[in-house]
Amino acid sequence: MNTITHDTLAEMLRGAAAEIRENHEWLSRLDSVGGDGDHGTTMVRAMARMEEALASSVSGKIHTLLNDVGWAILGVDGGATGPLLGMFFVSMASAAEGLEELGAGNVAALFEAGLTGVRAQTKAQPGDKTLIDALVPAVEALRAAAEPGADILEALHLAAEAAEAGAKLTSTMQARFGRARNIKEQSIGTQDPGATSMSLLFRGFKKGLESHA
Repeated sequence: MNTITHDTLAEMLRGAAAEIRENHEWLSRLDSVGGDGDHGTTMVRAMARMEEALASSVSGKIHTLLNDVGWAILGVDGGATGPLLGMFFVSMASAAEGLEELGAGNVAALFEAGLTGVRAQTKAQPGDKTLIDALVPAVEALRAAAEPGADILEALHLAAEAAEAGAKLTSTMQARFGRARNIKEQSIGTQDPGATSMSLLFRGFKKGLESHA
């Protein structure tokens, strides 16, 4: 698969929502170690907002779809999830302006813009035990795979693997952001829920694209 369209992207997003819903109890268990234990529930609400935006999207434009999804998620309450994830998609939308289909390079550029949007909302850096620890390697893997004519499904597979590895690595880290930073070294030994959510999103993007291939 060398290009994806509006409809393909919608399937990727639906795949991400399904992956979060399937694993939301695990996300909340991870969050219960140093947080309120509601991260999974919050992510399910975010995915419900996303699916509502997908269902009502009639423009057929990639930019509009991502923008609608982003603004829908921005309205989700519950910690940093709404602002960070919402801005992720809003920033992707800005990079998609005028594009009718996406090649591998475009996909990488959109995710890079999403990462930039997230980093504008947080001071967290790789190693701080946040979603950044999964998102950065995923985007780097996408860019590394995004050669002319590259297979987008393979690029997303590599990104999902990198995100999963990054999320798993957070179990070795001490939290420096969020409520978990209050338990200091006791946060070591458990994956960060935000990084894990990001990993699940990328796995869902890949599964959604596979279903549309």
